Amino acid sequence: MPRPHSDLAHQSRGRDLGADEAALAVALERIFAAGTHDFAAVAQQLSAQGIVAPASRSTAWTVDLLEAELTAINASLDEAYAAHGFGA
Repeated sequence: MPRPHSDLAHQSRGRDLGADEAALAVALERIFAAGTHDFAAVAQQLSAQGIVAPASRSTAWTVDLLEAELTAINASLDEAYAAHGFGA
């Protein structure tokens, strides 16, 4: 049976995002949409919003933490895709 069209947006995911990952994604979309693109300013906004970092559980965001968290999420999604293939 063919997958629904709505699945295409997430076809490269091997798993669903966790709650903290989804909250981070929503926060990042909101911050970028407001015109903030400098990672130091993004980190400052994530801290101000109290967004929990999925891996470290910190709410004190820095540029280094943002990079580490995004790298960890990407690696986890890559691993899940390699194990499970097409979208979660």
